[in-house]
Amino acid sequence: MTTYLPKEVQEGLEQARKRDLKKSSRLRVSAGDDVFPVLEFRDGGFALDLDNAPKLRGLVDLYDGSRHLYQCLIVASEEDGALMRYEFKRSTAAVDKAPLDFARDENAPIALLAR
Repeated sequence: MTTYLPKEVQEGLEQARKRDLKKSSRLRVSAGDDVFPVLEFRDGGFALDLDNAPKLRGLVDLYDGSRHLYQCLIVASEEDGALMRYEFKRSTAAVDKAPLDFARDENAPIALLAR
């Protein structure tokens, strides 16, 4: 038995798969004023839709909805079917407060109560 599908059916299946990935993914990459949906995310990088993804390179921000996750230094790695893969050169977690410049004691009081 052979598993041959006509070209139109294969293209339709690929479009449906990309549409489902776009709907299920909340991750977005922001490069300057441009924002692109992330279709795949893994430890070493991420993948965007090949049709609307430029050859990104440099510093980008990665968001989960409106929450800033990472500031990343990336390079375009390869085209993989309908995806454009990007690799992290550096990925720094975004924090909402400045780091402490001293060691905090475990048993230190959280607040002082007035009399």
